[in-house]
Amino acid sequence: MIVRRGADLDADAVRRVAAGAPVELAPGLLADLRRRRGELLDVLESSGPVYGVTTGMGALAGVVLDEAARARHQENLVVGRAVGSAPWLDAVQARAVLAVRLRTFLHPEAAVSPELCVRLTELLQRDVLPCIPARGNGAAGEIIPLAHVGAVVLGAGRTLDGRSAGAFGFGAKEGVAVLEGVPVATALAVLQVAAAGRLLEGSVRVLAATAEVLRANADPLRPGLARADDVLAGVHSRLRELRPAPTVAGLQAPLSVRVAPAALAVALRRVQALGDAADRALDGVTDSPALLGDGSPVGTAGFAGTELAAASDALGAALLHVAETSVARTHRALDPRLTGLTAQLSPQPGVQAGLVALHKRAVGVAHRLRRFALPALGGAVETSLGQEDVQSFGLEAAECLGELLDGLREVLAVELLAVHRARLLRGGLGGLSTELTGALEGLAAALGDATDPAAGPDLDDRPYGLDVDRVVELLRHGRF
Repeated sequence: MIVRRGADLDADAVRRVAAGAPVELAPGLLADLRRRRGELLDVLESSGPVYGVTTGMGALAGVVLDEAARARHQENLVVGRAVGSAPWLDAVQARAVLAVRLRTFLHPEAAVSPELCVRLTELLQRDVLPCIPARGNGAAGEIIPLAHVGAVVLGAGRTLDGRSAGAFGFGAKEGVAVLEGVPVATALAVLQVAAAGRLLEGSVRVLAATAEVLRANADPLRPGLARADDVLAGVHSRLRELRPAPTVAGLQAPLSVRVAPAALAVALRRVQALGDAADRALDGVTDSPALLGDGSPVGTAGFAGTELAAASDALGAALLHVAETSVARTHRALDPRLTGLTAQLSPQPGVQAGLVALHKRAVGVAHRLRRFALPALGGAVETSLGQEDVQSFGLEAAECLGELLDGLREVLAVELLAVHRARLLRGGLGGLSTELTGALEGLAAALGDATDPAAGPDLDDRPYGLDVDRVVELLRHGRF
């Protein structure tokens, strides 16, 4: 991937880099970086005190540094703040962080050297990835995880595979530039937006299949009933497409079927909102001090990450509701009054347990998720001797969102196993589209449940946890 301007590293490009794509900076872009760097160095020679460059940081911003202290200050800023420990972000997440950090360094306000930007591309090309703590960042910005990134840039930090990046030195302002902004929360948001989009598309498919298992009346999906909500209308249209000839028994479907499209529509809107917040973070001024067009370095609040935290919180709450509707539908799928099948989807009720314990697992997962749906944005605590008195906790919001995505995959996997069992007991689900029928056949093959024409499917009880794990991976990668 050849980057000719900062905008080339958009959210889609960050995801490609996270997946392993190499990055190269075009010569013209390097020339622009060098010119802007020269402007900054000229300003530093003629300006008064500059925060974090000629002074200390935080509560020590009033300490003016002499020439000797300034010479080592930028590296000291990073080393002394790398106080995190495991758990670390994984390799994909770490690559995304480096890509976003590079993207923000390409802004003219950052005015870092082209050598520093090339250094980041070399780390990506060599896959030398910093150990970035996923927890324990109580700063107003992201200084603790970013200090770990900076330490690896210098050649002194821990890497995921133990390799060293080799020695490197920061120039004026480059240490503070590494520590500023919200590249970690931005990178995680970029990845989570894609993951949530895949999962919600899978959720729509699972909902359509379960509706057929329950012989649910499709009246609530009729065109025109969502005229005030284009997103909801799109969900309705997709469900009609996936279940074009519904089998119906009864006037009203269970509430968990009827309200699920609205829950999905809310979640889809929240995905879009988080994606928009990430785009603004990629494009916005997050450096502090930032070199403005008039040549003056000024302090900013671009390190706060408030919108990313708030958008992650909102998406997490929406995903919890999607998960709770899934758990309820799974319970309905065990009810012979709604399915016309055996109780608990057991081949021999009373002799074989069927899927009742799987539903209980889903209940436990959903209950755990409620703790992660609490907003992370609240909870400010004074730090830095009062210089920092508010935090946005964007990394905590991202961690909670990750837990909610994992939990939703798990409960949807349970629901999908109920659909699969009902399909085997019924001998097929006739109301579904060719697309969804093919997906269910693929699921059966992944589970090793392809039917033996002579003996029929094996429906005896087994350790279903292994099946859940297989289905979770299908949902993770968008393969259902």
